Amino acid sequence: MTTDSQPIDVPARRPWGPRIGRIAFLVLAAIIVIAVAAAFFVTWTIQRSFPQTAGTVTLDGLASEVTVQRDDRGIPTITADSTDDLFFAEGFVHAQDRFFEMDFRRHVTSGRVAEMFGESQVGTDAFLRTLGWRKVAEAEVAAMDEKTLGYYEAYADGVNAYLASRSGAELSLEYAVIGMQNPDYTPEPWEPADSVAWLKAMAWDLRGNVEDESERALLAAELDGGATADPDAAAETSEMLERLYPAYPFDENPVIVPKISTVPALGTDAEAAFTTLPEQDGDIQLATTTLDWEETSSVVEAASILVGDVGEGIGSNSWVVSGSLTETGLPLLANDPHLGASLPSVWYQVQLKCSTVNEACPFDVGGFSFSGLPGIVIGHNQTVAWGFTNLTTDVTDLYVERIEGDQYWRDGELVPLEESTETIAVAGGDDIELTIRSTVHGPIISGLTDDFTAIAEDPSAGLSAGGASEPAPDAESSDAEYAVSLRWTALDPGTAATAIFALSTAQDFEDFRYAASLFDVPAQNLIYADTEGNIGYQTPGRLPIRGAGDGWLPQPGWDSSYDWTGFIPFEDLPVSYNPTSGYIVTANNAIVTDDYDYFLSKDWDYGYRAARIAHLIERRAAVAPLTAQDMREIQMDSEMWIGKQLASALGDVEVSGKGPKEAVELLRTWDAQNTASSAGAAYANVLWSNLVQNIFATRDQPLPISHQSRLFTVVSEMLSNPSDPLWSNEAIDVAGMEEMLALSAEQAYDELAALQGDVVSRWNWGSLHAITLTSDTLGSSGIAPIEALFNRGPFPVSGGASVVNATGWNLGESYATTTVPSMRMVVDLADFDASTWNHLTGASGHAFHEHYIDQTADWAVGAQKPWAFSAKAVDAAAVDTLVLTPKG
Repeated sequence: MTTDSQPIDVPARRPWGPRIGRIAFLVLAAIIVIAVAAAFFVTWTIQRSFPQTAGTVTLDGLASEVTVQRDDRGIPTITADSTDDLFFAEGFVHAQDRFFEMDFRRHVTSGRVAEMFGESQVGTDAFLRTLGWRKVAEAEVAAMDEKTLGYYEAYADGVNAYLASRSGAELSLEYAVIGMQNPDYTPEPWEPADSVAWLKAMAWDLRGNVEDESERALLAAELDGGATADPDAAAETSEMLERLYPAYPFDENPVIVPKISTVPALGTDAEAAFTTLPEQDGDIQLATTTLDWEETSSVVEAASILVGDVGEGIGSNSWVVSGSLTETGLPLLANDPHLGASLPSVWYQVQLKCSTVNEACPFDVGGFSFSGLPGIVIGHNQTVAWGFTNLTTDVTDLYVERIEGDQYWRDGELVPLEESTETIAVAGGDDIELTIRSTVHGPIISGLTDDFTAIAEDPSAGLSAGGASEPAPDAESSDAEYAVSLRWTALDPGTAATAIFALSTAQDFEDFRYAASLFDVPAQNLIYADTEGNIGYQTPGRLPIRGAGDGWLPQPGWDSSYDWTGFIPFEDLPVSYNPTSGYIVTANNAIVTDDYDYFLSKDWDYGYRAARIAHLIERRAAVAPLTAQDMREIQMDSEMWIGKQLASALGDVEVSGKGPKEAVELLRTWDAQNTASSAGAAYANVLWSNLVQNIFATRDQPLPISHQSRLFTVVSEMLSNPSDPLWSNEAIDVAGMEEMLALSAEQAYDELAALQGDVVSRWNWGSLHAITLTSDTLGSSGIAPIEALFNRGPFPVSGGASVVNATGWNLGESYATTTVPSMRMVVDLADFDASTWNHLTGASGHAFHEHYIDQTADWAVGAQKPWAFSAKAVDAAAVDTLVLTPKG
């Protein structure tokens, strides 16, 4: 290198850090742009289905303008000049807020869920087609009087007017999700039978004892070891069944009608509406389903997920208090039906008002409806208030049939089975042909479900335990086999679809009883109050009169002496009018004492809720006149009766370990209330769960642990008898009551310490017992991002199984709330505007809408809000007003 050469310019190397930072920034920016675009798209997709609630909408099919006023919870009050316009508008508004729910429900009730969700639903569709809800609904529509049919047709026209203006994701976000898998799916026009069929679904939700009947039959077979007609074995099996399913404690808990009132006969055709059996119609049958997005162990369980869970907690509370006991001098009526938790809530709150109330347009009514069904199911008009609880009478029977080929045995002769075929359409798959077979009793359901099939495979023990004989010798053929059929009142056409409107327009107790005479399925306790100060109760429903059997276990279908022979005449059903006690309480407890002329059921709720409600009414009334606030507080009472028993029983029991001793001491100072913040409630419920499983479920031959009210009764009796052999369980090396209680107490501590820490004072029942609101369809898809779109929670809650605040949970599975007071209302007959209301979620079925779950926080703590009823109050409360105007 020479001295005059120029130096070489070597550029400095740029550090990688800033370059990576810039690349990362660009990537991040791109992600943000994509995320914003996606968020905008999702938001646009979500919000495009939100309903218009203000301004004017022009619709073809209206005769005059209709006003829809919504309050701050989005609850509509609909005012129209005619019934056609009123129910047209209700259909339109239901579709605005809940059409996907309505569309899904009608696919369930028709056994057509596979059309929406594919092959996974074929099993459930087959079961529901076999039951035939849709065909029964069509028969009921065909039999309607002209006026009632007009209500349903006007409602359908209103739904279809909304469908004419929107499609796909414009109707609901769910359709955008379904479209990714099933792009060809398009909702069909609404029909009256779509509405009526949902009453069959509610009857299934409240169907009574068919699960208990199945459970007893299977247990009898296990206890009997498959033995047949050994009298001693049958007697022992029967004794054990009676022990595990004890009779109602009439000496401890109240009946609804201790003394039947004498009231004037109705003097109408409804008097004899169901005193005899209808003719069998081979075209009227039923069905079930299974969800792909939620694995289930049986088709019945899957159908329950689609319709409603009949498990622990299904029931209801209602009571009515006379003005002689109230501060205002007029009655108070409280109601909170217990149903499976659902999102959106099963209820839709609405008011229906004729602008001029007269004979042509008689409606001025508010309360809870079902989306998809015109009218009001529970609520009040300007004169009368009413409420429902499940009657808990036995309206379902299983029959064991002896089948040979395409025939079955009846009284020593072979008669032909009725057969029909159905085609199940499957989204993304081939159609499936289904053959449905029926006997005189109803559809054959074995072969569709595990439990019913198991009964058919080994029916002898259950039949013999129930006192039935084996098949006659001429039925013993190598070609013969057993099957199980279902006899159920809901499989015959009825008049509940008409009763709704009769209730809404009732002006006195006679009108109310007439409406009750029409309310056949599902069978419900009906309570009543009016502005004249009267209170009342009426058993409605179509309640069977049985022959030789009582329906507690499956019965032999080949012997007609076990058939139903008719229905209890309406005028013979229990009624109470202005009882001297000043109140009437219904909580699924026994309706009447055992000396009633007709058999109603052996599967009542055991009456702990009813006893507690009656006690609280009497205790409070003894101090001061009752108020609506008293009613609301009683609805939220969470006293756990069996928890008090356990606390007492543990008084002299020694447990091992510092932690378990602290937990037992916590229980002894507990107030017995299952409040959300209570540490004692957490321990009491976990102790109860461990104790029941140790006594019954961990045996070499497990015993059933469903329905905690029943187990309260069984275990309470055991606690008074320390020598009861059930206290010992060789499978877990426990001998006697003290060892069983000590082991359960120690296990309960360990379980709770693992879940909530070892500081017992920091335990709480609310988070253990929390509820997660789960969409009935896509909320169980198994795809987390989709579930996150629709599900909400968890929300801590108080209450528990078989307490007044009945938030049920599945014993042995989870403490999470599964069944709930689906709504709560307290109607003040002195001031309808001051009456208070709440339900589980909100008015809207649209995910992310402001009214999707805006009532849930209040529901969790039992807060109810007034709901304006008078015209002046409705105007003052209105936040949005939508005017529906006729086209042209």
